Amino acid sequence: MDFARLVTPDGQHALAEARQLLGKDRLAAITALRERFDPGLAADALSQAALRERAVAKFGEGAWGMYFTAAGLEQATRPIVAARRAERLGASRNVVDLGCGIGSDLMHLGGTGIERDPDTAKCAELNVPAARVIPGDAQDFDLSTVDTVFCDPARRSGGKRVFNPRDYSPPWDWVVSLPERVPRTVLKLAPGIDQSLLPPGCELELVSVDGDVVEAAAWCGPLARVPRRATVIRKGVAHELAGTGTRRAPVGEPRRYVYDPDGAVVRAHLVAEFASTVDGVLGDPSIAYVYSSIYVENAFSRAFEIDEIMPFSLKRLRAALRARDVGRLEILKRGSAVDVETLRRELKLGGTNAASLMLTRIAGDPVAVILR
Repeated sequence: MDFARLVTPDGQHALAEARQLLGKDRLAAITALRERFDPGLAADALSQAALRERAVAKFGEGAWGMYFTAAGLEQATRPIVAARRAERLGASRNVVDLGCGIGSDLMHLGGTGIERDPDTAKCAELNVPAARVIPGDAQDFDLSTVDTVFCDPARRSGGKRVFNPRDYSPPWDWVVSLPERVPRTVLKLAPGIDQSLLPPGCELELVSVDGDVVEAAAWCGPLARVPRRATVIRKGVAHELAGTGTRRAPVGEPRRYVYDPDGAVVRAHLVAEFASTVDGVLGDPSIAYVYSSIYVENAFSRAFEIDEIMPFSLKRLRAALRARDVGRLEILKRGSAVDVETLRRELKLGGTNAASLMLTRIAGDPVAVILR
């Protein structure tokens, strides 16, 4: 993509027109743009407008003034998460962002950004004009010039997501060694990171935004405060739960209410810490549903009142739901091998009421739990 042309007056006009054409068939849109602009600029403007439209979900209306690559948008940090991280690091620190992407963290961190992909580096330069952006390999940067490192290794290759940390760029062995050279290091990681690979003594923070687990961050050296932290952001407000990550919740009989902990709580291994806040127990030691006799409003879970618990049986479940005239059914599951969509078809519900259903195990036995 030719970003140099997109920032010219012609490019800005092309971007504005492309935005207006986004609802149309792509062929019709590109044909309309080519009537006013050369084919290369028309194609770039339409592609960039489409990326901006996707970016609105993450960046709000400000996305229409930003520049993106597809991979850069996919990995970009949400503004509320980046702002909280920068606040914790402190604005006065001399920081380098290794793998700065399109600049979503750099906007809040300031300092210097390094980005290997030339197009993505150009986006960061345009999105954060006050920062210094260096196109190049993070491994070549002189770390002796900074006192704080933020590293967001690339987790996509060839347009596909990379799941094995050893395939990250920069390489994982280099990334995980950063705290040895610069103790004040933060690593942004995938939520599913194998926690045994983390630098020793770090704090692992799992972050969710409005129910979606969006990232993990390893806070190293003097930045580590607790072994594990879950940061749950709902409607712009952040809530934190911290603990060891090794504590076990008590196991007991189901009670009147069941709590479904937020994914950040589960991935941070803080279900026991959460259970203690609602005087709760697990129905099965390996499944993160928490049962309690009391209802406690909280930001770390969804809560339901239990209507009925039954051994899992399609025939019995169908009869129970039809008796309640259920037609709209939310299905949650943990520890169940049942395929949700297949079950939904087999239930053949046609009622007028809505209900929730939980498929899980209690004391090792598969059960269906009808919820209110």
